[in-house]
Amino acid sequence: MSSDKARAAFDLVAEPDKIRQRYGFIPRYDPGDPRHCRANAFYQRVLLGRRLVEAGVRLVTVDCRWWDTHVQGLDSMKNGFLPRWDLCYSALIEDLDQRDMLDTTMVVAWGEFGRTPRMNKESGRDHYPNVFSAALAGGPVQGGRVVGSSDSKGAYPLDNPKLPQDVLATMYRHQGIDTQRHYLDHGDRPIITLPFGNPIEVLS
Repeated sequence: MSSDKARAAFDLVAEPDKIRQRYGFIPRYDPGDPRHCRANAFYQRVLLGRRLVEAGVRLVTVDCRWWDTHVQGLDSMKNGFLPRWDLCYSALIEDLDQRDMLDTTMVVAWGEFGRTPRMNKESGRDHYPNVFSAALAGGPVQGGRVVGSSDSKGAYPLDNPKLPQDVLATMYRHQGIDTQRHYLDHGDRPIITLPFGNPIEVLS
């Protein structure tokens, strides 16, 4: 992050206007209710992520909050998060592909939880850990595949379930990280990189 190339990546004004427009300039979505999901201007952060990878940064996290949909979840998704996400995510995949970076860049779109199969009393959906999805592209990932399934209500895994640690193992393998390596903490106790989890072989 101290290199000149990495610092220059933060200058989004240097990016051609056509590409910035492709990632989006949708106004911030604010429903005026502090309990209701908002959507900030995260789409240009996705472009910044591409610029950082291009500058040689090996791992980039883009914060796309807010994902919560506890109140008026359908409105939050339809008018808030999804229009912005659809635009910038498709732009990122297209941009990486056109720059011949997709084969070496693994893109993981991942929330922290699934959402309940049923609406709550405020027309929202609450945190639900039993089923949630991750979208993987680039790097070792063969596109156009669905790995695993849930029951008809999206309540429980049905076929070939994967754990979050399996996704992490897939990411670590792409980066050349040994998941079985131990590191010593401040008390000289050995801490393993990833206690369990296996790369998703069908992706590679």
